[in-house]
Amino acid sequence: MSTIERIILGIDPGTKIMGYGIIRAEGKNVSLLDMGVFNFSKTPDHYVRLQQIFKDTLDLIDEYKPDELAIEAPFFGKNVQSMLKLGRAQGVAISAALSRQLPIFEYAPRKIKLAITGQGAASKEQVAGFLKSALGFKDIPKNLDATDGLAAAMCHFYQRNPADKGKSYSGWDDFLKKNPDRKSG
Repeated sequence: MSTIERIILGIDPGTKIMGYGIIRAEGKNVSLLDMGVFNFSKTPDHYVRLQQIFKDTLDLIDEYKPDELAIEAPFFGKNVQSMLKLGRAQGVAISAALSRQLPIFEYAPRKIKLAITGQGAASKEQVAGFLKSALGFKDIPKNLDATDGLAAAMCHFYQRNPADKGKSYSGWDDFLKKNPDRKSG
């Protein structure tokens, strides 16, 4: 029986910096294809930034031909203007994916952190450390928006391939013992 290969593009949307991560999943095996950020902070016009988000998302899709897009949902904050801008950035990235007929999967930031680290309130640094250990990349990027995009892709992978399917655990230590790929370095 052959395993189906899927490529998952994960995006952490933002109007100043957009993080992305791309993984290849084959059954229970996952490998890193690419991760990085697009920096729009030098573009003063908000609408031009949105245009660039659309273009850069399309470029990633056209280069890597992902099967699915996993994107971080905007979180509720006190600054309504920031939330609106973030929602626009997310919407533009989703529109780019839809223009290429990609299925979209949206995850709350807390759910992503929980899927990666086991703790919904984990720091960006903890998420990056877990991903480094799970995927075996050499250096954690300076800009953690890259690992945040990668975390969205990995969260989607874990949702579709739960490590605990049919298993039971006596606690966190038992879970880590039975799932060494989910342990931070």
